Amino acid sequence: MGKVLTLEEVAKHNTNKDCWLIISGKVFDLTKFLEDHPGGDDVLLSSTGKDATDDFEDVGHSATARAMMDEYYVGEIDTSTIPQKVKYTPPKQPYYNQDKTSDFVIRILQFLVPLVILGLAVAVRIYTKSESS
Repeated sequence: MGKVLTLEEVAKHNTNKDCWLIISGKVFDLTKFLEDHPGGDDVLLSSTGKDATDDFEDVGHSATARAMMDEYYVGEIDTSTIPQKVKYTPPKQPYYNQDKTSDFVIRILQFLVPLVILGLAVAVRIYTKSESS
């Protein structure tokens, strides 16, 4: 186990000459790997200064990529220094009925309109059948 680092310490390493990432509670110095990274160095640099676990997992790295991480290991992150993720919940919106029609009228129309169409179809069928006879 390496030394325990704070987010503030790790966040200082955010350039292409000195790039550290936090993945799954561990800190990695990926400076030497920047040029070899298949996704380019911009992808790694954009994940500095924060917990990059989600970014890493979303890509779906291979077992080989995960095994390579061991050679870049620096230490552990002090999880108390990482801000807690707050899930965004949109504010509750009141129900908005744009045309101001009551729900009762809408439900009645949803029931009656198909019945009227069906009735017209049956009437046309009967009328055309009686005319051809």
